[in-house]
Amino acid sequence: MSDVLTRFLSQKLAEVKEKGLYSPIDVLDGANGPLISIDGKEKINLASNNYLGFATHPAVIQAANDATTIYGAGAGAVRTINGTLAIHEELEQRLARFKWTEAAIAFQSGFNCNMGAISAVMTKNDAILSDELNHASIIDGCRLSRAEIIRVKHSDMADLAQKAKQAVESGRYDKIMYITDGVFSMDGDVANLPEIVEIAEKYQLIVYVDDAHGSGVMGQGAGTVKHFGLQASVDFQMGTLSKAIGVVGGYVAGSRQLISWLKSQSRPFLFSTSLTPGAAGAVIKAIDLMETDPGIVTALWDNAAYFKEKLIAAGYDIGVSETPITPVILGDEKLTQTFAAKLIAEGVYVKPIVFPTVPLGAGRVRNMPTAVHTKQMLDEAVSIYKKVGRDMGII
Repeated sequence: MSDVLTRFLSQKLAEVKEKGLYSPIDVLDGANGPLISIDGKEKINLASNNYLGFATHPAVIQAANDATTIYGAGAGAVRTINGTLAIHEELEQRLARFKWTEAAIAFQSGFNCNMGAISAVMTKNDAILSDELNHASIIDGCRLSRAEIIRVKHSDMADLAQKAKQAVESGRYDKIMYITDGVFSMDGDVANLPEIVEIAEKYQLIVYVDDAHGSGVMGQGAGTVKHFGLQASVDFQMGTLSKAIGVVGGYVAGSRQLISWLKSQSRPFLFSTSLTPGAAGAVIKAIDLMETDPGIVTALWDNAAYFKEKLIAAGYDIGVSETPITPVILGDEKLTQTFAAKLIAEGVYVKPIVFPTVPLGAGRVRNMPTAVHTKQMLDEAVSIYKKVGRDMGII
């Protein structure tokens, strides 16, 4: 390897480790369920985005197997050559009904989705108003578009209105988009979509909502836009298929015209092989399960409320979360790393969330209670939280 590269890597790795910003990658012995095994030791899993337990649901697994048997392990080509299988069409029709839109397009991942969809519509002649806490994939998608990026203070409607007015009155841009997460993944708060839509209508903004953590969680499962009843007012509903849906992939739901444009211009769609047939079949089954059994989503919210109440009673700061995402906010990066390591050693699997995922000084451990955790599991996790917190003088 190049000496220059070796020196660079050695220096930078040492720096991030010294600052407490380096997280080792753990390997699971089996499936990613409410309980997991690492190096033969069972732990209560509070780190997964598998909100509804679909990643290990027998019917979802069977649907993946059935689709693989019929269509093969892979699609064999990109969608625009001959990699569009009947099950991909079925998936996109199902997603459109799920999101209450005219049409939908499926991507290989949520990250690909934001990279491809934003840059397919926005150009160097445009501006994007972007919430300052938006996900990294949104930030990268905005950069790739070459549009001017205007940061908006987090969920600050006055700041959004002011910057939208300034952008419109400048006369510099062909189009202006406002883009926001529906549910913010680090704090668990929800975008103020009613006011966002009101401002967007006043200033003729395109509205793009990344609902990665809202789909399957908000709006009886249909997402944050449906929660507020704003399907007709939001231009792009983006989501992932890897969190509450439990599989892999991403999608945009919207008008037929929008989806036709994305299928002709979005580079990840045009130049990456399609979702595997097994993934498509599993997603369809997961959506069916969610819609036929509302109790699955209800169980998620019930467990989240139960867990939050007990953490607050124990003396922890969980911030402003309005969703099952439950941060325990500590601040200091090294303290966060040590706290997470002790929780893991005691049997609760969580990951430290530190810079650059969150701002410096905003370190936290993020908990993700799911629909398939039992109350006994959550009680045991809280008990361990109390022990570690007292041992470290945090509570």
